[in-house]
Amino acid sequence: MRFVDETTIKVIAGNGGNGIVHFRREKFIPRGGPDGGDGGDGGSVYLLGSHDQNTLADFRTIRTYTAEQGQKGQGRNMTGKKGQDLTIPVPVGTLVYDEETEELIGDITEDGQLLLVAQGGFHGLGNTRFKSSVNRTPRQCTEGSKGERRDLRLELKVLADVGLLGLPNAGKSTLIRAISSARPKVANYPFTTLYPNLGVVDVDMNQSFVVADIPGIIEGAAEGAGLGIQFLKHLSRTRLLLHVVDISPFDGSDPVDNAIKIIRELEKYNSDMLEEPRWLVLNKTDLMDREQTEIACRNIVERMDWKGPVYEISALSKLGTKELVFDIMNYLEKAHENATTTG
Repeated sequence: MRFVDETTIKVIAGNGGNGIVHFRREKFIPRGGPDGGDGGDGGSVYLLGSHDQNTLADFRTIRTYTAEQGQKGQGRNMTGKKGQDLTIPVPVGTLVYDEETEELIGDITEDGQLLLVAQGGFHGLGNTRFKSSVNRTPRQCTEGSKGERRDLRLELKVLADVGLLGLPNAGKSTLIRAISSARPKVANYPFTTLYPNLGVVDVDMNQSFVVADIPGIIEGAAEGAGLGIQFLKHLSRTRLLLHVVDISPFDGSDPVDNAIKIIRELEKYNSDMLEEPRWLVLNKTDLMDREQTEIACRNIVERMDWKGPVYEISALSKLGTKELVFDIMNYLEKAHENATTTG
């Protein structure tokens, strides 16, 4: 299914039903008094987080969503039927903005989470409500209020534990294929990955994490160049970033320059992300002999002045990937334990 990460929709809540003016009319009861009932409330519109949804593509064809109107009141003090609420399933990870005000209405982060996005109108009052000792035959009622109408912008951010960061052809897609059951497209040309790919990495029984292969980011991505700008936001959700660097680019470029370009784009987009945990993954070690690989990797680490964890792997031959996966799992579990303790 085609991945769509941003779209706009219109939601319209139901209007409240009007109250009515009505008097009891029965044989032998000449002065039955008022018995006009209230209207029913209008239906509201909710968004529902669902793991069964993984794209916003359906919203590209259906743009307007309308809840049911409340019915008007009836005689004999009968209240009008309430309008049925409308619940719209959306992928977990969806941010909801008011398109007009840019207000963030909510962030759907859990399966089954409900978010009210348009409140239904309140019911009108029937004339029974206005009966009093000094007004025994009230002839007034009120209309139901209008339901809310909103233009919403839905923005999907991939929910993953680990995000892969790097230039096109750094080997991110090959890595996600090597460690998970995901099968993203792999080819020897830039922008093979057009949409984020999610893969579940099974480490052991009851031990797994989700990794996201984000489309390749190029220089100028933070200003809108290439494909990366629309997907940089997905990286903000991850708990760990793996900066994948090709140690021997086929175009002869400098791997350190390539790595620094990515860091600069990340800084331009959101400098806070540089403070998040990042590991350096030096890929394609199978293209050199052991001595050349050691020299190349040591040179990259020294020139980048890298202080964090470093892994030397070959995603294609799966060399070093097992150790990487186990270390990621241990890191995520410890981070979860710390968060639970401090929380």
